[in-house]
Amino acid sequence: MPVSIFVTQPIPAPAVERLERLGNVRLFGDTSRILPREQLLREVGRCDILYCMLHDRIDAAIIDAAPRLRLIATSAVNPANVDVAHATRRGIPVTVIPNVVVEATADLQWALLLAVARRVVEADRALRAGLFPGAQSMHFVGGEVHGKVLGSIGLGAIGRAAARRARGFGMTVLYTKRTRLEPQEEAELGVAFRSLDELLRESDFVVINAALHPGTRHLVGRRELGLMKPSAYLINTARGPIVDEQALVEALKAGRIAGAALDVFEEEPAVHPELPHLSNVVLTPHIGTATWDTRLRIASIVVDNIEAFVAGRRPPNLFNAEVLGTSLGEAS
Repeated sequence: MPVSIFVTQPIPAPAVERLERLGNVRLFGDTSRILPREQLLREVGRCDILYCMLHDRIDAAIIDAAPRLRLIATSAVNPANVDVAHATRRGIPVTVIPNVVVEATADLQWALLLAVARRVVEADRALRAGLFPGAQSMHFVGGEVHGKVLGSIGLGAIGRAAARRARGFGMTVLYTKRTRLEPQEEAELGVAFRSLDELLRESDFVVINAALHPGTRHLVGRRELGLMKPSAYLINTARGPIVDEQALVEALKAGRIAGAALDVFEEEPAVHPELPHLSNVVLTPHIGTATWDTRLRIASIVVDNIEAFVAGRRPPNLFNAEVLGTSLGEAS
């Protein structure tokens, strides 16, 4: 009997074609919104394989609503939204993807940095409304980028990619992380270590490249925002809860920092109700990986995992390896 595969949002056609060779495929067909939880609860009850996205919350209730479920194939690098422990108790493998999102996310981080500093979104809206203040007007004066100081909170793969881009703008790059790099590595990357407080005080642009865990939740709050220069900008393309959104709104409204650009939010898909009304903020709906090449690469890897499982092989990106020998077998 063919396996039943449910995909929680549209994916590139080549990946769909590969899945259709493995079994019966159903997709939630709306690209403009996250699959509602009520519908997800209905759909998982009749699928063998769940192909889910980073934003889908696959908790114990979802897993328990799926008596036939044999594989959770997520397109996340870290399955933080999946109750892996409960899946493991059920003997359900959970697969992930390797970190293939670095360059696309760093590109967006840089796009947001430039957009908020140079007030691109404000200027675009004004021009569409008929405003043209002139080539040397003070109306849209923003922040200089070239030659300024970029401070990266965290320096993983995306932080390093951002540092490479900053060098092209002649910027000084500072970083902070739990474990300082060796001097040779700092020299090769062209970065200098600072404590968090020092980085916040010295940077013209603070970019968040840290992972979300209990120790980084609200890592940037009222105190930290108060350390930043009034002319500085905050850019977050990592995870929303790292920034205290209420504190950020207060800092933006009070002019304690010059602006912010956010691709991620504390309670996605909800956004703090005041953020969309602030002119010194650029907002995008978690689109860090939204390039055709990256999305096709992600989908291909997820399908690789599903193909291996259906064939009775170990999926190449298995997260909970302890389920091997209990649930991994011929899925047919």
